[in-house]
Amino acid sequence: MLLSKIHLHNFRNFEKAEFDFSPFLTLIVGDNAHGKTSLLEGIYTGILGRGFRETREVELIRWEQPQAIVEIVMADKDTKTIFQVRLHRNGEDRVEKNFYVSKSKKSYYQYKQLQTKAVLFSPEHINLIKGSPSRRRRYFDDTLSVIDKRYGKHLRNYENALRQRNKILENFIDENSLASELAFWNKSLATDASYISMKRAEYVDYLNKYPKVDGKEFSIEYKKDECTSDRLIEVFPLERRLRRTTIGPQKDDYVIYLHDKENKKDIHLYGSRSEQRLAVFWLKLNEIRRIEEIYKVRPVLLLDDVFSELDQSNKSLVMRVIKGYQTVITTTEDHIDELAQMPEAVIRL
Repeated sequence: MLLSKIHLHNFRNFEKAEFDFSPFLTLIVGDNAHGKTSLLEGIYTGILGRGFRETREVELIRWEQPQAIVEIVMADKDTKTIFQVRLHRNGEDRVEKNFYVSKSKKSYYQYKQLQTKAVLFSPEHINLIKGSPSRRRRYFDDTLSVIDKRYGKHLRNYENALRQRNKILENFIDENSLASELAFWNKSLATDASYISMKRAEYVDYLNKYPKVDGKEFSIEYKKDECTSDRLIEVFPLERRLRRTTIGPQKDDYVIYLHDKENKKDIHLYGSRSEQRLAVFWLKLNEIRRIEEIYKVRPVLLLDDVFSELDQSNKSLVMRVIKGYQTVITTTEDHIDELAQMPEAVIRL
């Protein structure tokens, strides 16, 4: 299926708007703060059911409006399917979401199964390399939730168990009953942590099977903080004293290396900005490859102002990648289409 049209109603800064897309390349051109990223986030929300900026989800709804609607028309040969996400303001900070496919209400899981896939490239992804471990965990969690149907459920269960367990640790009064109070959550944590760690390790192994991009070779190391029943018993005295959970996937990290003959360097610490960008491309190219292998579809590529900091070589690399995919690019530059050499549509904001 290809993205054909989007309708936005009270989404971000759009009161009411409609846009059409090329089956090849669509450029969203405009100055900063004119809504380019908001439009791209509307597409992302219509496909994946959630936004991509690290803000409260309620901010997807236009200021002081009760709800927002994102409606996407997907075309497949002679068939058109309408996908709709409705976001309702539920109190000050909460959002209730409802999903529809051709006007029939669906669960989030059903919606995702019927919808196509999308891969986002953003300048913020450089923080996968430069930023904190939590940034990297979030990226891998988001990716694994797309390529593995059960991962998201295990992750949510783990995070809920972790919150409940930490509440008990923070508030306990009777030390004699603490171990028995934690027993249920210990078992829950260990079960879900086992699945999360296994899938994270499998994906790292997959990435290491395809190490090369643009003449450079990368590898990634998974630094696992194992959470098992035995380890939870072992660290119990420390956790009782600190009143918090000290082990588990929430402590994991990933380290990316750039290889040069027999040597390798940690690009988080020693990589140039160009090498760090290329490492992000390496991750994204493998994300695209894995989605295609699993779902047998070509994802829509969404590029948010990625050309602003790229040199000519990296711009050309991106253009070579996108030629086989429907792509939507936000940019302040009018001459990007000269690099593309493919049919395109232009949206000016």
